[in-house]
Amino acid sequence: MALNKVEICGVNTSSLPILKQEEKDELFRRIKQGDTKAREQYIKGNLRLVLSVIRRFQNSNENPDDLFQIGCIGLMKAVDNFDDTLMVKFSTYAVPMIIGEIRRYLRDYNSIRVSRSLRDIAYKAIYAKENYIRQNLKEPTMEEIAEEIGIEKEMIVYALDAIQSPVSLYEPVYSEGGDTLYVMDQISDRKNKEEHWLENLSLKEAMNRLGSRERHIIEMRFYEGKTQMEVADEIGISQAQVSRLEKNALKTMRNYLRP
Repeated sequence: MALNKVEICGVNTSSLPILKQEEKDELFRRIKQGDTKAREQYIKGNLRLVLSVIRRFQNSNENPDDLFQIGCIGLMKAVDNFDDTLMVKFSTYAVPMIIGEIRRYLRDYNSIRVSRSLRDIAYKAIYAKENYIRQNLKEPTMEEIAEEIGIEKEMIVYALDAIQSPVSLYEPVYSEGGDTLYVMDQISDRKNKEEHWLENLSLKEAMNRLGSRERHIIEMRFYEGKTQMEVADEIGISQAQVSRLEKNALKTMRNYLRP
């Protein structure tokens, strides 16, 4: 899948606008007042988020134009549902929405046939999870999802597993200069989810214990919503190095924040 083309779906990606924070705030204020032109401008100013997300799916056989269109649907949903009073950056909220929309598209067109009833259960669980995250800013447990949609958790796990495309944990995601990033390197530790400690009141003190480069990486990843690839491009190192520095920084902060 070639993602280095300049034009996707008739959009010249090299000339996409970049909005300043003041412009975003003003546009969103107008959006809440029903200004459709402001909404269109806000969406155009965030199309780079869609481009960033579809790079994660570059190993798929899907046409980038199709993924870009689906990603734009996720972006529009994010704009329509974003609550700026929660003090969360729009990019932090929008990226999971865009990813979710693309994943749903890929599941619907998966070559492995899954029964309609299983897909329905899986999609109900996914929607329930997204709504929970949007309202509580953390991931729900499987028990909470099961209680929300009224289906046994064992059946939910089975349905979610059925719609997943099988991927090896040792499948390389990115490689540069001998540093290879594998799928297993991007799997989160569910016992130490970042959401549980990012809200800690001592966060600033924890960040002050980091070196300047690690602190800069954490700020770009969790406050500016940038991908590891974008961070790597900005500070001039490989994505694998960014991943290692990020993991070390998070470990240092967790150790400080533990009671």
